Amino acid sequence: MIQPLAYIHPQAKIADNVVIEPFVTIHKDVEIGEGTWIGSNSVIMDGARIGKNCRIFPGAVVSAPPQDLKYKGEQSTVSIGDNTTIRECVTLNRGTALDKNTTTIGSNCLLMAYVHVAHDCVIGDNVIVANAVQLAGHITVYDYAFIGGSSAVHQFVEIGAHSMISGGSLVRKDVPPFTKAGREPLSYVGINSVGLRRRGFSAATIAEIQEIYRIIFLKKYNVTKALDIIEAEFTPSVERDEIINFLQNSQRGIMKGFGNT
Repeated sequence: MIQPLAYIHPQAKIADNVVIEPFVTIHKDVEIGEGTWIGSNSVIMDGARIGKNCRIFPGAVVSAPPQDLKYKGEQSTVSIGDNTTIRECVTLNRGTALDKNTTTIGSNCLLMAYVHVAHDCVIGDNVIVANAVQLAGHITVYDYAFIGGSSAVHQFVEIGAHSMISGGSLVRKDVPPFTKAGREPLSYVGINSVGLRRRGFSAATIAEIQEIYRIIFLKKYNVTKALDIIEAEFTPSVERDEIINFLQNSQRGIMKGFGNT
């Protein structure tokens, strides 16, 4: 199902059952998996690796060269997992040799209209990025995170799994897993209990996560002291250890606690 008004380089690798609408441009070094739909006026540039059953809406630009002055034209890629939807006018820049050499979007993601994902970002599976979010370079977004519309995320920030960031946020610090973030400057406003329940977390697990974050964000301890208390008072679990590892490995520091200025 390739329309005659589309341009497809003869060396592009297009799987079976791909639908390519009129006025699409597909460059040479491109791979597209089975069942994917490419909407009109999309541009798929060199280095694009698109999985199965994806939906690329009109006006999207996938795998454009990075907006990085250090980029010297080296070969690099954008990788998109299966069943991911890229809405209108999204721009995805490929990686650079000075970092990962690729930008990665996971499976089952939704990137809404006008999202920008810069070079060397890593977005996990089942992530939702709402309209007009701007992700600078080298950002990591873990599985099931949600970023509200018109938010801007600073380079090298990490956004934890199952977290939720309010629309219009300026994200300058790391956002730990399972949390909700809002206000200005960006601060802890609770755990993402609704999202956790929807994904099958038990009431006991949600309560434990909440108690851990009370120690981190509400008790006025510094991070080192809070982690010492958590390791001493909470039995090891997947969620406890994920929180501890995230905080221990944070390079930019974490967002502020509730009521802190």
